[in-house]
Amino acid sequence: MTKYTTTASRRTGFRRHIPIILIIIILGLLVTFFFGFSSFKGAKDIQEVISNLPNDKILGLSNILSTENSKNQGELLIKIEKLHNKYYKDQEERLKKIEKQNNEILQEIKLLKSPPQHASIREKLTFVYPYDADVRFPAYIWQTWKHGLNDEKFDEKYREGERQWAYKNPGFVHELFNDDTAHTMIKYLYRQIPEVINAFEALPEVILRMDFFRYLILFAKGGVYADIDTFPIQPIPNWIPENVSPLDIGLIVGVESDSNSPNWRSESVRRLQLGQFVMQSKPGHPILREIIAQIVLYTKKLEVPELNGNPNAKAIAIMKWTGSGRFTDVVFQYLNDYILSSIYESINWQHLHNLEVPKLLGDVLVLPRVSFSADDEKNPLSFVKHYGDKIYKQV
Repeated sequence: MTKYTTTASRRTGFRRHIPIILIIIILGLLVTFFFGFSSFKGAKDIQEVISNLPNDKILGLSNILSTENSKNQGELLIKIEKLHNKYYKDQEERLKKIEKQNNEILQEIKLLKSPPQHASIREKLTFVYPYDADVRFPAYIWQTWKHGLNDEKFDEKYREGERQWAYKNPGFVHELFNDDTAHTMIKYLYRQIPEVINAFEALPEVILRMDFFRYLILFAKGGVYADIDTFPIQPIPNWIPENVSPLDIGLIVGVESDSNSPNWRSESVRRLQLGQFVMQSKPGHPILREIIAQIVLYTKKLEVPELNGNPNAKAIAIMKWTGSGRFTDVVFQYLNDYILSSIYESINWQHLHNLEVPKLLGDVLVLPRVSFSADDEKNPLSFVKHYGDKIYKQV
């Protein structure tokens, strides 16, 4: 327990030392009287006087000074300890207050970001992830596959492609999702739009969810999506022509098929189809918003969402539901909306037929078929090799 010195005890101690103090004063006067006027021998004579003093007097004087010094130090330490405790108490209260304010702000932001319940699916998507045409393409690479990288069932051909996406694009965040992690990510990104999560979970086939996932991840985060059966030939920044500013582009796609066959309807939904096995987008792009909305509404309309028929019929159904057929329709729909695309002429498949060089339509950069389905790696427009393994049959 800390001992405190009272005023009365201080007075008693002072009285006890009065005789000693008087002796010191008298000695001081004597020294001043006899030796104070000697400028040459002053210091030496004082030392001689002090040396001639009795040892018990010197010891008593030393004890007085030591006692007073210890007492002052003790009082100082007590004061410092009090200040220390007060400072930390105030600091803890301040931190608690700041933490409370932060939680309140986060809660307010969460409430502000929740779209109105009466809003349409398109309005909700726009509310949560608005489009900013002036931002740069985020440095993300997204891929999906049913096997993890450490799974021995992960095909070495796909594994090498996955490695090359990261190697050729240093500085990019590269993520590979399996079925479970993709589902978890969608539930997190679209927790404020339950219609999207419900549609994702209602899709009856993994390939449909893989298609839907690429639109959803790019709409929320932006970046590049690439199927697992792709192999990058050139770095992503090389996709954009030198005479085009990345700020003028919102979406980059490539031609998937451009048929001259009269029987094209047996193989695809549209005579010319745009691929979505590789694409790059800024977050919130209107084309992605529209295809997400269409898939949500179409899936909700089906009483029993399912895929039926032979393999070819099933492939066509996938294209119409979530695949390149629906994607192509949405892109042309966007290009022909002059309010959205700022294009004042009608755009159809013939504008992209036999495309040999990149073509910028509004903010959509369309690459020729050789760019994302490269046969000749020496071609300067060959950016990605697509194995075309029909991975929907493997999932």
